[in-house]
Amino acid sequence: MSTPPLLAQLLDDAAVFPPGSAALPDAVSAHRVHRTAWYAGLVGPLLVPASQLGQLAPLLTPGETLAVGVIGDGSLADCFAVPPTGVRVVQVEAAMARRGENPLPVLSSFTALLREHDLRGFAEIPLAWGLLAALDTLAEARTGGLDVSAKFRTGGLAAELFPTPMELAAVIIACHERQLPFKLTAGLHHAIRHTDPETGFTHHGFLNVLAAACAAADGLEVTEVAGLLATTQPLTLIEAVRTRRSRPRPLWCGFGTCSIPEPLADLQKLGLLDGSA
Repeated sequence: MSTPPLLAQLLDDAAVFPPGSAALPDAVSAHRVHRTAWYAGLVGPLLVPASQLGQLAPLLTPGETLAVGVIGDGSLADCFAVPPTGVRVVQVEAAMARRGENPLPVLSSFTALLREHDLRGFAEIPLAWGLLAALDTLAEARTGGLDVSAKFRTGGLAAELFPTPMELAAVIIACHERQLPFKLTAGLHHAIRHTDPETGFTHHGFLNVLAAACAAADGLEVTEVAGLLATTQPLTLIEAVRTRRSRPRPLWCGFGTCSIPEPLADLQKLGLLDGSA
């Protein structure tokens, strides 16, 4: 089955990260299945903490090549360690600062390392003080030929880690104004905006984000983009993206998910992805 360009590599495989927290051998085995399944075009690389990169070699079959994204969980230098035989690093992601800290010093080091190692990178920027300056720095680096994008958190273990629709819309518009690609992580478990009955947290829907990214690319204002992020009406979102299925996704690189089957099932249920397992 051919994955629509709008949905191509929408889902990075973050199985080893919470709340899924799969063991690395199980994650590698499951990723093999995803990469050979009918929906393979929907799936990006397996995301692995930098501290576990060296544990991948014995999990590979002879002659196998595994594409991974390295997620910083220690020093920046650890993200750029030489990978084991059979492991191909396709992207590096790292946090630039905690909330309230200036992200620019770490961002400068990160972009220098990306350039040195000729790698694609995602710089995680807090939705707080210093955000716009960091986006300007990333946009300038891209103008200089560096393959670097922004990354934002859309959830977590506390309510304040979920940006409001207006906050997220403002960030999407800011990236659009700079022609800066962005990635999201955390909280995007289902297609439509919803409230988790166990935690009471209201989660963004990944279809809401897709519709919002398309709307920003079409020049809609921040309030209209925020409205798409806030809606819980599936038909509104389906209509917003259906006509774009044959075109590449605008600026939004996608998101990491600890459960590929969940978003896959939602896309099928909503009629946006044909095929069967």
